[in-house]
Parts: sequence; C-alpha cells; structure tokens
Amino acid sequence: MADKDYYETLGVARDASDDEIKKAFRQLSKKYHPDINHAPGAEAKFKEINEAYQVLSDPQKRAAYDQYGSADGAQGFGGQGFGGSQGFSSFGGSQGFGGFDDIFSQFFGGGQGGGQSATAPRQGADLQYRMDLTFEEAVFGKDTKISYDREAVCHTCNGSGAKPGTSPVTCSKCHGSGYIQVQRNTPLGAMMTREVCDVCHGTGKEIKEKCPTCGGSGHEKQRHTIDVKVPGGVEDGQQIRLHGAGEAGTNNGPYGDLFIVFRVAKSDKFDRDGTTIYYKLPISFAQAALGDTIKVDTVHGPVELKIPAGTQTDSKFRLRGKGAPNPNRPNAGFGDQMVTVTVATPKGLNQKQKDALMAFAAASGEDVTPHEGSLFDRVKEAFKNK
Repeated sequence: MADKDYYETLGVARDASDDEIKKAFRQLSKKYHPDINHAPGAEAKFKEINEAYQVLSDPQKRAAYDQYGSADGAQGFGGQGFGGSQGFSSFGGSQGFGGFDDIFSQFFGGGQGGGQSATAPRQGADLQYRMDLTFEEAVFGKDTKISYDREAVCHTCNGSGAKPGTSPVTCSKCHGSGYIQVQRNTPLGAMMTREVCDVCHGTGKEIKEKCPTCGGSGHEKQRHTIDVKVPGGVEDGQQIRLHGAGEAGTNNGPYGDLFIVFRVAKSDKFDRDGTTIYYKLPISFAQAALGDTIKVDTVHGPVELKIPAGTQTDSKFRLRGKGAPNPNRPNAGFGDQMVTVTVATPKGLNQKQKDALMAFAAASGEDVTPHEGSLFDRVKEAFKNK
C-alpha cells in the first residue's frame, strides 16, 4: 500500500477538502464503473479509485496515511515517510511530505485530516442501483418503487450509539478533541505526533452503555424503499441522482446520495440515437412503383405514411414528433422517427405473377430470359407434368 499515491489516483491535492475528494471520486467512478465502462482495465482502475476514496474519505485512515504512507499506521520507514523513494527526495512536489513546513506540520499536530475536525458532521457514503428498462419505458419514463439495503440511523438510539436512557460522555483521554499527542522516536529524535484517539476512535465521545440494536455504531442495516420517477428519454448507461437516499452520515451528518444507473433493453423493431428513433419498412415492388399509403409502427402507435410512386429502396421519410423526448429538456416535446424504406424482391412467384412481370418487361422494352429455378426444380416439374 505504501507505493500508492491515493491523492494522485483521485487527481486531488494533498490538502484537498472532503468535498473536493468526494467530487473527484464521483466523477472518476462514473467514468470507470464496470457497468458503464467495458474497456479493458476499467474495472481495475475503478478498484484503485475506490480504494483511494475509502482511505481519504475516512479522517482516521487519512491521518494515518498522511503520516505513515499507510492507512494501517506505521509500516517501518519504507513508505512515504523517511527513507522511501517518496520521502525527503521530493521536497515541494506532489508526493512525499512536500517540504519542511509539511514535515513539522505532520509531527507537531498541524492539520486534522484535510482541515476537518474528527468530530465534525460528515455526509454518508453514496450508493448505486442498477435499473433495467424496456425500450418503451426508457422513451416514456415511468413511476416505480425500488428497495435496497443501506446503513441507516439506528432507530433505537437515534444515532447516538448509547443505550436508551443514557448518553455518550466526553472522552476522558482526548477530552473531546478526537486526537491525542503521542511521543515517538524518529531518526530526528523524540517527537510528539498527533494521532486519532484510540479510546473514542476520533469521535470525541465515549459510550459507557452501548445501544443493544447497533452495538454503539449509531447505524443499522435497513431495507429502504423509495418512489422513483424515471424521466422520459433516458438512454442506456445514463443515471440520475437521488439526494439523501444513500447511507447515513457520521456525527449527525446528512445521508449520502443514490445514483440510479439505467440499463435499457434493445427493441426488436426500433433503433434509437438520442431523441431520434429509426425504423426499417419493407414494401413491395408494386407499392414502390405505384405508390401507396401504409400503416407504420411507432412507439406512439401505428400511423399512416404516404409512399410516393417511384419510391426507391433506402428512401427515408420523417415522422415528426414520433421519437423520444430529451430528459434534460422535458418541455421540448418528442423527437422524430426516421423510416427507411426497403423494396422487397418477391420469391416463389406463381404463373400469373410471372406472366404479369413478363408483360411489364415487354411493355418496358426489356428482353428478359427468366431463370426457372434450379436443376432439381426443373426435373421435379418435368416428372409432375408426365
């Protein structure tokens, strides 16, 4: 773990705030999540991003990582501390301590995990939910309910972690600060370091009698059900965010958010690109040559389409307002449906149809010599006529 620069992984500065770290994580997780990005290496990159966020979003782990180069605490002197390849050799850079000011800040208590107190309220973790939609549901949207598991505020103790009738008390060791001063021997001599309190684990509070439901954590597993309004026009891989539907925060912090990622099934009739729907319409030679009025399927129901006489294969027609809406512009109406006509060549003609086509060819001045099928077909026809 010591050879990983979590700040570089998330693309943030070492003094980045909690909000900056969370914003960077959200952007990168959307880009590399394996449900969205199927490129080789995306899943491994997502795991690296998640690992970095799990450390830097936790004040205790981040403080340990900043001090020792490991979220697990001191790992000898081979990491980002003294003697490593990212130690004193990189003053003022984006790795290592960055300079003498940073060194003395680390060893004499300057900084509290990104400038935030261990006892400050922190927003809960975000969650992700994948929702499957039919082609038509994605076009028109729908109202539905979803259920999922999340960490919620304990209903017994209301998040305090203490047994009902009791309350947490100020930590006797850190006196409520969440940190303690510890003397450590270093290559520079004995130094005082600032560490997360080992009694209250950074909360500044001690729980003498723990809640029987949550065991003192203040959180409990919950099966959560919410109403979801899927906007019309969503596409495969797109997502919406529901504020406050994620996991419970810490120290009375707000709930995180829920990201719903949509997976849209393919249609056996239609294709779609944004607000435009595409449809292929086979017509007969007679319809193409003489013209016709044909019923065409759309997601809005069948509509009539006028085929002009002399229509050629691959001709395109536009049906206005028969496409999909734009979810970001709900008042802009629906897009269009593009109909591509293909002229189908008839097979298995009967004699009357053949005669009619021969007459058409003669009237057109064409000298046509029909192929009467395969050798097998001709032999079979010969035996039939005996």
